[in-house]
Amino acid sequence: MTLVPRPLTAPVITVLDPEERARVDAAGAGLYKAIHRETVADALDDLKRRRVSAVLLSVVRCGRQADRRTAAVVREFPSVPTVALLGTEPATAESLLQLGNAGVTQIIDVRSAAGWSRLRHLLGAEATLEVDRQALAAIRAELGEVTPDCWRFFDALLTASDRVGTVRALATRMGVLPSTLMSRFFRARLPSPKRYLAFARLLRAARLFADPGHSIADVANALEYSSPQSFGRHVQTVLGMTAGEFRRQLDAPRMLERLLAELVRPHAAALRTLSPLAVRPGMKPPPSTQERRPAHFSRTG
Repeated sequence: MTLVPRPLTAPVITVLDPEERARVDAAGAGLYKAIHRETVADALDDLKRRRVSAVLLSVVRCGRQADRRTAAVVREFPSVPTVALLGTEPATAESLLQLGNAGVTQIIDVRSAAGWSRLRHLLGAEATLEVDRQALAAIRAELGEVTPDCWRFFDALLTASDRVGTVRALATRMGVLPSTLMSRFFRARLPSPKRYLAFARLLRAARLFADPGHSIADVANALEYSSPQSFGRHVQTVLGMTAGEFRRQLDAPRMLERLLAELVRPHAAALRTLSPLAVRPGMKPPPSTQERRPAHFSRTG
């Protein structure tokens, strides 16, 4: 049986010739959304403003213009794969050398079907490394068997969690009223859904800070905070440290460990029996998530 990789939750940014773009779009069907840019400088701006799963560069096009911006993409965002694609137009030794000097080490020859398969395999593997899925796996390992409602809560919380900024949005994703969600957590003597949501957002922030090219302002903007100051106040309230201290002290693995230590392990028994979607006798169930869910909001795609 062939395993189909789960779709990437962040887009792939490309700098390609026009004829290469359609082929990249076709190759990524069901795995990624490609956003095409004209220059490496445009791609670098995207990396600073949003979560990106990978950067795809045309060997011929970008080899000619490889400069400090290409080097900045590789150096400042090491956790985002930068892949050069060797297309139908022959590459020169100079263009390959320019990309190599800029730090690009992955080149895929897409002049055959095997090359496109390799690209999908590489990006599919990248999807499995995303921090939200790592967090879900860690939570499942800690809790073992849980109610479907409990797992639905964590899945809604962590899957593409950068699009869920409020308890109302989280409840809508689950297909339950916000007041019902909050009251069920209160009765179970669990931390509030708002606190779980805060940790999920900061887990994403810790992942973004792994790339030195992201400033505090970049991360605040990418995660929908109103300002860097608002992000700093949130970090201080939740973690008791400044945004700068958070960046220096808590990478994604340490932030995940803190989430498990504060919100999962001490409450494991209550979480295993949590039923925030249960409906009391005489009450109508809320509409399903598919019926209630509005179109996903995304800042730039």
